[in-house]
Amino acid sequence: MIVLLANNMRVRVLASGVFDLVHYGHIHYLKEAKKTGGENAYLVVVVACDRTVIRLKGEPPVLPEEQRRAIVESLKPVDEAILGSEDFDISKTLEQVKPDIVAVGYDQDEEEEAVRRVIAEKGMNIKVVRIDKFMASGLESSSRIKRKITSKD
Repeated sequence: MIVLLANNMRVRVLASGVFDLVHYGHIHYLKEAKKTGGENAYLVVVVACDRTVIRLKGEPPVLPEEQRRAIVESLKPVDEAILGSEDFDISKTLEQVKPDIVAVGYDQDEEEEAVRRVIAEKGMNIKVVRIDKFMASGLESSSRIKRKITSKD
């Protein structure tokens, strides 16, 4: 099944994240995000810039922003990866990307709320979907990977 819009354009799906130390949880999120747009969806991923990561997490990412963006763009489900704005302007990103769907991760409560608020304020016709957590025992988060690397165990 190929999902097309009325004007025969592919469904544009927007996903976002830090993507520092890419792991299978990220792959799951991106694969599931793309699926929300149907078989022929076009997935655009916004990779948080270094300044945003520092502001949100209190420390810089392990990998610099352009490397994280390039890694994400090289992943099979991703059609395009862009850096997020330093001012974290969701409205500007939605206007630039023009998504039909915004896919948020299981842990992106604040981002989901902010996206929904902008969509409502601007009267945009964008669907927001939440992607379930990848359930596995192991290293499915960047924080766990960092702890494992630095532990003496």
